[in-house]
Amino acid sequence: MAVPKRKKSKAKTAMRRAQWLRMPLPELSICPECNQPKAPHRVCPHCGYYKNKEVVEVI
Repeated sequence: MAVPKRKKSKAKTAMRRAQWLRMPLPELSICPECNQPKAPHRVCPHCGYYKNKEVVEVI
């Protein structure tokens, strides 16, 4: 089994652990019913519509 010759520095370890910070945020889409931003493939939290049908009643 391979074994590292040298210890990884704290800087290298921190760089590896910080990679998740560089990930892009998920894009938002526009709801066709109320024109509010919403996550794609999710029910709109403002109007309760999904695929042009009301699936959740919003109070």
